[in-house]
Amino acid sequence: MAAVPELSDVADVDAESFRQVPGAHLSFDDLVALADRIDEAVTSGVAGVVVTQGTDTLEETSFFLDLVLAVEAPVVFTGAMRNPTLPGADGPANLLASVQVAASAAARGRGVLVVMNDEIHAARFVGKRHSTAPSAFRSAVGPIGWVTEGRPRIPVSLPASLNLPRDGVRPAQVGLVTACLDDSGGVVAAAAESGLEGLVVEALGGGHVPATLVEPLAAAAERMPVVLASRTGQGETLRSTYGFPGSETDLIDRGLIPGGWLDGPKARVLLTALLRAGSDADAVRNGFESVNSA
Repeated sequence: MAAVPELSDVADVDAESFRQVPGAHLSFDDLVALADRIDEAVTSGVAGVVVTQGTDTLEETSFFLDLVLAVEAPVVFTGAMRNPTLPGADGPANLLASVQVAASAAARGRGVLVVMNDEIHAARFVGKRHSTAPSAFRSAVGPIGWVTEGRPRIPVSLPASLNLPRDGVRPAQVGLVTACLDDSGGVVAAAAESGLEGLVVEALGGGHVPATLVEPLAAAAERMPVVLASRTGQGETLRSTYGFPGSETDLIDRGLIPGGWLDGPKARVLLTALLRAGSDADAVRNGFESVNSA
């Protein structure tokens, strides 16, 4: 904050070191505690919240908070793509833009937002699409707003999130596997036998897998929720276009749950949140339908 004196022209900002771990080390329990802390801060009168973290898992952490928070106050996630010792470090600019958004009335009631590179993204759509570029965070539908001359502009409105219970009836471990050419099915079979409570498969194209994966996925779906996502990262899984063994129609008929427009990591976050809340198979299916209808 001291390195960004312009913050004092925007708002009275208090800093709190909530966790001191790399973004890659965060857990769902950390995120539940963060959601509780944000609720406390908003209840105490804070007008907005900015969360800074390493960008490795930012697309997942922000989406989980979007699923479980129900506050009108803006909640903004941000980070930095360039090390602060390098020329052109983007951390200070991202922090300033995030505070400007969090202090803006235009950001109220918009769900959790991600602000990077002067772009405002909805947490439910954004993903890290480049390993190092300052423009790494992108949304398939595009940003819902931007910051110009310190003024946030948010012309796009989104439906409310699910407001899922966050305390957790039980812990839940959910696996994520990716289908690929000439896949033997061994990874899926091993994942299904590993004690997981749920599984997400990133399928080919619109939701297809090699024939060798059909039986292992069907067997897994008899024991736990299995969500069908696409490894492409954009678009959504099909439901009724193709009918060959391992197609989206075949897999859905065998009990897999369509992930819709959620990519693998986001589908895993939603499935984990639903299972932690004690959802049964029908509730899980309804949860995915609700998110995809929004």
